[in-house]
This record gives sequence, structure tokens and C-alpha cells, in this order.
Amino acid sequence: MRKSLFALALLSVTFTATAQSSPVGRWKTIDDETGKTMTITEVYSAKNGTLAAKIVEAIDPKAATCTECSGAKKGKPTTGMLVLWDLKQAGNSWGNGQGFKPSTGDSFKVKSMKLVDNGQKLEITGCKMSFLCRTATWQRVN
Repeated sequence: MRKSLFALALLSVTFTATAQSSPVGRWKTIDDETGKTMTITEVYSAKNGTLAAKIVEAIDPKAATCTECSGAKKGKPTTGMLVLWDLKQAGNSWGNGQGFKPSTGDSFKVKSMKLVDNGQKLEITGCKMSFLCRTATWQRVN
């Protein structure tokens, strides 16, 4: 019985450590101007082997509709909207993908996405041009 409990505890610790070394999972997106939680976004493995992210819940009512978007996305619900795609792994980070920020309607190139704080935060650096870059920090949802 003790061996079974020990094995189960060891398996649980291993699973937790593995889960924290990957950005796959749910994240709180934080508005960089107000500090408020805007959405819950899910990072997942896409069929082509890259990483992608979509909004699964709008926490702030202002984030529920794409009011700043243009074209077909204008006025659409943000839930289900793709916000990161085609992110390729390069060592301990991911990048060279595309991004979209519904709160501003801006598209950008994802320079990098990396885990920080023992996997509890995700830093995404996006650039509109190679020299106009910003970094957003998301918090893991446990």
C-alpha cells in the first residue's frame, strides 16, 4: 500500500512539473494599461505541430465584443477568437508566429513567447515592425 501511495505521489509531482514546462493550458490575459484581467485564453497544440491560442472566456465585459476590430471581426464576440497562431518552438521559447489583439484590433508578429516564474507566467513579445515591440504577461489559471 505504501509503495502505491508513494508511486502515486511521485507521478503527481512529475505531472505537475511537466505541465508547468509547457505553455499549453489556460491563461489570464491582463490589460497592460489598467492591470485588469480581460480574458481567459487557452494555448493549445495545433494540428500542424505549432502552438496557437484562442479566447475561451471574456472576464471584463469590454473584452466580450471586438469593437475595435475592422472587417469581418468587427462587432463579433471574442470568445473563440484566435489570438496567436503558427508559433514554432526554438529552445525554451516559441515564436515566429502571428498574433491579434482584439482590444485594439491590431495584428502583429509574435517575436517570442516564453514561460517565466516557474511556468506561472507567460511573456509574449509582439512587434508591429521589427522595432515597435511590446511584451504582455499572462498568468496561468490553475
